Amino acid sequence: MAFGEGKAEHLENDLAPATTAEDQTVLADNVAYGPGGIKGIVSSPFVFGAAFIASLGGFSFGYDQGVISIINVMPQFHDRYPEVSPSTPGSGFYKGFMTAMLELADKISRKWALSVVVCIFNLGAIIQTAPPDYGTLVAGRTIGGIGVGTLALGAPLYISEISPPNLRGALLVLESVSIVSGVVVAYWITYGTRYMDGEIAFRLPFGLQVVAVTALGGAIHLFPYSPRWLSLVNRNDDALQALAKLRRLPPTDERVQTEWKGIMAEVEFQNVVQERTHPGKRGFKLEVLQWTDLFKKKTLRRTAVGMGVAFFQQFSGINAFIYYAPSLFETLGAGYEMSLILSGALNILQLVAVVICFFVIDHVGRRPLAFWGAVGMFLVYVTIAALVGVYAPSWNNAAAGWATVSMAFVYMLVYGVSYSPLGWALPSEVFSTATRAKGVALSTATVWISNFIIGVIVPPMLESAGYGTYIFFAAFCGLAAVWAWFLVPETKGKTLEEMDDVFGDTSGQAEKEMMKQAAANARRRSTAAMSMASQANEAREKNAV
Repeated sequence: MAFGEGKAEHLENDLAPATTAEDQTVLADNVAYGPGGIKGIVSSPFVFGAAFIASLGGFSFGYDQGVISIINVMPQFHDRYPEVSPSTPGSGFYKGFMTAMLELADKISRKWALSVVVCIFNLGAIIQTAPPDYGTLVAGRTIGGIGVGTLALGAPLYISEISPPNLRGALLVLESVSIVSGVVVAYWITYGTRYMDGEIAFRLPFGLQVVAVTALGGAIHLFPYSPRWLSLVNRNDDALQALAKLRRLPPTDERVQTEWKGIMAEVEFQNVVQERTHPGKRGFKLEVLQWTDLFKKKTLRRTAVGMGVAFFQQFSGINAFIYYAPSLFETLGAGYEMSLILSGALNILQLVAVVICFFVIDHVGRRPLAFWGAVGMFLVYVTIAALVGVYAPSWNNAAAGWATVSMAFVYMLVYGVSYSPLGWALPSEVFSTATRAKGVALSTATVWISNFIIGVIVPPMLESAGYGTYIFFAAFCGLAAVWAWFLVPETKGKTLEEMDDVFGDTSGQAEKEMMKQAAANARRRSTAAMSMASQANEAREKNAV
C-alpha cells in the first residue's frame, strides 16, 4: 500500500528519534556474526561454499588467460594455424587479436543471466577446442569471452552481497586468488600437454575450460539469490529469508534484522537520490544522465582516480607478462624450455604476491602504494630496456640475460603488492554512495578496454620495437607516478564525510540530507514485509489445522 506524504511524516514522528539511513547502513556493516578472517570463514561454511562456487568464475577467467601463454608458442599450434606462427610475417597482430578478443567481449557481457552465460562460455570453449581454421578459433574465443567476462565480473558482486560484513574482505580475496590460481593451473596443465603428439596438445587444455565453469553453473543454484538484489526488485520478504539462510539464523534474530533493514535503507537511498537528482526522468534518458553525473565538476576527480587506476593497472604491462611471457623470455635470450619454466615460476610468484598484498594494503595505505609502486615498476622497465638495448639480440653476456630475467620477477612482486589490489580497491572507495555503482562499472570497463589494447599491441611491439617495448611501459609507469602524486588521496579508513574533505566536494554531505527520507521508506517497507510474512504464517497454520 502506498503511503502519502502526511502518513510518511506521521510514521517518521512515531519512530522518533529517527534512525537515518546512514546509521542503518553503518549498523548493517558492523553487524558481528563471529570472528573475521580464516576463523570466520570456517565458522560460516554455507557462505564460504557460495563464495567458493562463485569464485570459479574468476578461476575460469584466469584459466583462459593462462592457457593461451604456452599454446601461443606450441609448434603443434603453429602447424595447425600458420597465421600465429612466428615464421609468418605479421603473425604478432593475429596472435594478439586472437588473445585480446576475450578482453573486448568482457565489457559487454555483464547483463546475461548466469545460467545462460555458462552455456555461452561452454559453446565458446567447444569452438576453441575444435576449430578448423583461424577465423573459427577467433570466433570461439570471442564467444567464450562473453561468458568468462560475465563470470569474472559477476562473481565479486555476488560474493560481496552475500557475505557478512566481517568476512566480506576475506571472501573477496578468494576471488582474486582464484583468478591467479586459474592462470597457474592452466599454465602447468598446458606445460604438460605440450609433450603430446599432434593437435591434442593444445586442444585438450582448451577443452578442460568447461570443467570449472560447468561446476559453477550447476552448483550455484544450490545457494540463494543475493538479498540486496531481492530487495532491489521489491521482494523484501524473500530477501529476509535468503539473508537468514545465509547467516544460518532465524529471520527474527536481531543481527539479521539489522542487516536486512540496512540493505533496504541503501536501496531506498538510491531511489531518493535518483528522484531528487533527475526528477521525472526514466528509462534510457535517466541512464544517460546518471553516467554523465560522473563527469560533473564535483565528481570529476573521483572519476579520474577510479578510471586512472584501472588504466594504469593494465598499461603497467602486467598482461604482457601473463599472455606472452614465454615469447618475452625468449627475446631476453632464454632457450625454449627455460623460457617456459621461467614463465611458470613467474605465474606462481604472482599468486604469492596477490596473497601478500592483502596483508599490506591496509597497513601501508593506498596513496603510497600507488606512487611507489609506479616508481618501482618504472625503474624495473628502465633497467630492462637498458640491458636489452645493449645486449640483445645475441645475449652473449649470460650475466646480463639473467639480470634481465630477475628484473621481470622484481616487477611481478612490485605489481602484486601495489597495482594488483589497487585496481579493484580504489574504485570501490573513492565514489560517493549514489555514484558508486556507475563509477565502479566505468572503472571496470576501463580495465577490459585497456587489457584489449595491450593484448593487440604487445606481440607486434616485441617483434619490431625491441627495447622500445620496455620504454613504452616505463613511460606509462612514470605517468602513473605523476597521476598518483597529484590525484590519488589516501582513502584508508576514511568515512563518507572525510572523503568529501579529501576530494574538496560535498557529495557525501548532500547525500546525507537525503538519508532520513530513505530511512523512513525503509522502515515502512520492513514493517509491511514483516506484516505480510506474519499473515502468511497465520494462513499456513490455519490450513494445517
